[in-house]
Amino acid sequence: MVDDLHTAHDQVLALGATPLSGDRVYADPAGHPFCLIPRPGWAPPVG
Repeated sequence: MVDDLHTAHDQVLALGATPLSGDRVYADPAGHPFCLIPRPGWAPPVG
């Protein structure tokens, strides 16, 4: 969950993620898939 999808997209690419087919779907450098999703209002920020 992220607060800003555009910023998170840029950050994960800079950290070595590869975009996969699908909306906001990526693979980490080891090949594990993950998604970026907007943080809902009820979810506390990770700090």
